[in-house]
Amino acid sequence: MKNEKAVVVFSGGQDSTTCLFWALKNFREVEAVTFDYNQRHRLEIECAERIANEVGVRHHILDMSLLNQLAPNALTRSEIEVKDGAEGELPSTFVPGRNLLFLSFAGVLASQIGAKHIITGVCETDFSGYPDCRDMFVKSLNVTLNLAMDDNFVIHTPLMWINKAQTWALADELGKLDFVREKTLTCYNGIISDGCGECPACVLRKRGLEEYLSGGSK
Repeated sequence: MKNEKAVVVFSGGQDSTTCLFWALKNFREVEAVTFDYNQRHRLEIECAERIANEVGVRHHILDMSLLNQLAPNALTRSEIEVKDGAEGELPSTFVPGRNLLFLSFAGVLASQIGAKHIITGVCETDFSGYPDCRDMFVKSLNVTLNLAMDDNFVIHTPLMWINKAQTWALADELGKLDFVREKTLTCYNGIISDGCGECPACVLRKRGLEEYLSGGSK
């Protein structure tokens, strides 16, 4: 893969930033794509743009505002409370079709810039209840993309089978733990770095970091 080109689906959060550094290690050339769907915090896009500029990666921002119109939820409507789903229900932060659309458009972009590899930070281990984070979905879409575009893309999911502590470990192995901790935005309340400490994303991130620093990720 060292001689090939990749596109990273990039939000500026812990997972996608770790994937960005993973891609920079494994591919000759890397570009990043961020989707603007009028999400809850514009800061997410600004954070992604700042990180991409700092690491010297070409950054594409694509307008996906139609997704906001179609999918009212806690990430697209400030009046909807961020909360985990009750048993049998999806979390209020689930955006229907988001990864389906993001990876499909990442494939279109990849075809235009001559990239054969698409990297996404979805993960089934710390499963948030999002059906479009499952390995089965990614593999299915990979086949569909190749059939639809008559191409041979490979969708990579470096975090699929590791938990948050192991994701911190990967960032550390890449020499970027402090960068990821200090400069990424995971918080649903729009606070960079360690975040608000209370929303589901911050709780998961903090728990994983504490586990890794205590040696529990091995």
